[in-house]
Amino acid sequence: MKTSKWALFVSAAIILFGMLAAVPNVLTPEQQAKYGRYLPANPVTLGLDLKGGSHLVLEVDSAALRKARMDVLLNDTRAILRTAGERASAARLNGTTLTVTLPDQAALDKVLPEVRKLAAPTSTLGFGAGSSDIDVATSGLQVNVTLTEAGINERMSAAVEQSLEIIRRRVDQVGVAEPLIQRVGGDRILVQLPGLQDPTRLRQLLGSTAQMSFHMVDQTVDPNGVAPRGVLILPGANDGRKYAVEERVAISGDRLADAKAGFDQRSNEPIVSFSFDSTGARQFAEITQANVGKPFAIVLDGKVLTAPVIREPIIGGQGQISGNFNPQEATVLSALLRSGALPAPLTIIEERTVGPNLGSDSIRMGLYTGFAGLLAVVILMQVLYGAWGLIANLGLVLHTILTIGVLGLLGSTLTLPGIAGIILGIGMAVDANILINARIREETAGGAGAMKALDVGFNKAYATIVDGNMTTMVGMILLFMFGSGPVRGFAITMIIGLAISMFTSITFVRFLMREAVIVRKMKKIEIHSIFGQTWNIPTFSFMRGRYIAIAMSAFISTSSVILFFTPGLNYGIDFVGGIQVEATSKAPIDLATLRKKMEDLNLGEVALQEFGQGTSVLVRVQRQPGGEAEQTAALQEIRNGVAEMIPDANFERTEVVGPTVSTELARSGFLAVGLGMVAILIYIWWRFEWHFAVGAIVTLILDITKMIGFFSLMQIDFNLTAIAAVLTLIGYSVNDKVVVYDRMRENLRKYKSMPFSDLIDLSINQVVMRCIFTSVAVAASLLPMAIWGGDTVKPFAWPMLFGVIVATTSSIYIGGPILLFLSRWWKDRDTARAAGTAGTPAAEA
Repeated sequence: MKTSKWALFVSAAIILFGMLAAVPNVLTPEQQAKYGRYLPANPVTLGLDLKGGSHLVLEVDSAALRKARMDVLLNDTRAILRTAGERASAARLNGTTLTVTLPDQAALDKVLPEVRKLAAPTSTLGFGAGSSDIDVATSGLQVNVTLTEAGINERMSAAVEQSLEIIRRRVDQVGVAEPLIQRVGGDRILVQLPGLQDPTRLRQLLGSTAQMSFHMVDQTVDPNGVAPRGVLILPGANDGRKYAVEERVAISGDRLADAKAGFDQRSNEPIVSFSFDSTGARQFAEITQANVGKPFAIVLDGKVLTAPVIREPIIGGQGQISGNFNPQEATVLSALLRSGALPAPLTIIEERTVGPNLGSDSIRMGLYTGFAGLLAVVILMQVLYGAWGLIANLGLVLHTILTIGVLGLLGSTLTLPGIAGIILGIGMAVDANILINARIREETAGGAGAMKALDVGFNKAYATIVDGNMTTMVGMILLFMFGSGPVRGFAITMIIGLAISMFTSITFVRFLMREAVIVRKMKKIEIHSIFGQTWNIPTFSFMRGRYIAIAMSAFISTSSVILFFTPGLNYGIDFVGGIQVEATSKAPIDLATLRKKMEDLNLGEVALQEFGQGTSVLVRVQRQPGGEAEQTAALQEIRNGVAEMIPDANFERTEVVGPTVSTELARSGFLAVGLGMVAILIYIWWRFEWHFAVGAIVTLILDITKMIGFFSLMQIDFNLTAIAAVLTLIGYSVNDKVVVYDRMRENLRKYKSMPFSDLIDLSINQVVMRCIFTSVAVAASLLPMAIWGGDTVKPFAWPMLFGVIVATTSSIYIGGPILLFLSRWWKDRDTARAAGTAGTPAAEA
């Protein structure tokens, strides 16, 4: 079959475009600036674990947002009641409901229409009017006002969008280069800041609402007593005092036009100078003229920054804030005031920091392990297929280049797990080449000529390649949907790699092999290893030893279940929440002294792990009682404690995962695994038959239990990377089983009278070398990652090496016997039903 010229042109265009998209990644910054505009993509962005920096996830406080809206409704409703001549106290807040109790029907008729006017319409994407943001209902002489779901969602969406813009302005004040600020889900914002290793100042910037207001101080009220109506008792921000301030806002912070940090010329103390807009300047002049000699409080987020006495009228609309703060705090405060107030408080629910040294180490190790993995696979292919292995290796190199090019086109962020995805994708891509070469060998052995063996071999391998890759793709798509952060990076690189491997194997490799046959005028394709004739294992009856194999598998799986409970999984910080700090020192660290210091902090359970020849330590502290704010405060205590005991400490990495995030990550991770298995079950059922699908799932469950047992036995951190390993094992294991099942399905059509146990033996013997070759190739790509890949990918690489062995042996020894049992059970059931139907007497008329 001749390849169409149009197909060749399209393939060449895709390859050329993909290679051009990968070029920016090898250019210097100067070359990128000069030639970058002529290339279709930018260089792949490196993640924080490769580049160093800070990662924060902030959540908009939905409860505060609702309360703010209900407070506005309460004030507006009381204004309506006063206008109507009714008592303002008739309106009260009961939780999330505003209740207005009226004395008679006349009052209800007067007030109800005005209350309904307080509703604001929500936007709609369709035609027609949107719904209201409040629901107004009556019960007798009582009016109940509640927020609608549409109103809450719209207000939340608006708050997130407004917060995004304010955060961008605040981050710009700090001067961080190339920040990543984006919305995540309905109520969260992701902030990634390359190069920023100590996010203390930024945390203060992003976590502060910056609601500023100016109030008169009520000197007639004792701030240590009970405040009367209309007066608030507020704490001082820096002096530990209390202030009695009027609840009524004299000037809103919205009237601020500018704010700058500086120093007082007389006392040389840090100050923040501010200026109002024209309306604010007029209001400020009127207030200072009328209240000379009285204190005037400047309030930020419910705390009094300062309360100076007005000495004289201030006409120019300018003032200054002084207090017990240092230059850094003055800079932060001025940045907050310039960027404006957040519509609702933001809570930092996840925080991760990677030091620059760890980042540079990760880049170096990632490149080394990637190159070593690719080199190992290239050598293996050359050994297995000799000169034909060169064509397969060209396909693998092109596969790697196109993967990097597509990542650049998509603007993806490459993390260390992402590099692991590329390496594993190379290993999986080898499988397609092994299948193709195995099929061509079989056709040649059957007497087919060179061109026929090539075409028939590719066509027969194509269906198996599609089925195998699709099952792995299902797991990766679910991992991308439900995963988080670097794990999604791993999933996207695997998805891209699987799609590209189908293109390079079916199109590029086929074209090169075809051209080689034509140019060399070959009559017969002989695919041998560099040592000559390919070695094959003797024909073996796998079904005879099925009881021993299943018994051993059941024993290992049962032991794994016991290990799951005792000692159990070593759940990582992703799942249990808490704080993790990695620090290094030039001198050996005294672990006992550091442990004593950490225990004295009274933060609960503390675990210290020493590594790096005693110059590095990993400090883990349990999740703190309370919300996410308590986790962040505890992190600062740990950092201060480590710095006190290790003066030259360099913080390589810090992680804070609050209870909200850890719960969600655990749920989404296990949900991804469960849905992945269901999706694979449906796909195999659709492509094969029900007993093939059930057999694959049963074997998968046995494989997964063994991997869980491995995690428990070795006490490897079970985190999101581990979930990625489990899902990858599912994809790889099913891919292996699909190859075996595909050969069984083919043989079922060929040998219709052969006993099923013999047919299973025949099919396994035909594909067993392919299973072994693929496993060795994937293991070769994983081994450098496991040895040198670092702590980030070790929870993935070592379990996957174990999983490859488990999946290969289960495909050969376990999948077949389970399939045989299911087939015989179904036939016995049909036979019993048929016999029962034949022996049943006819019913009487």
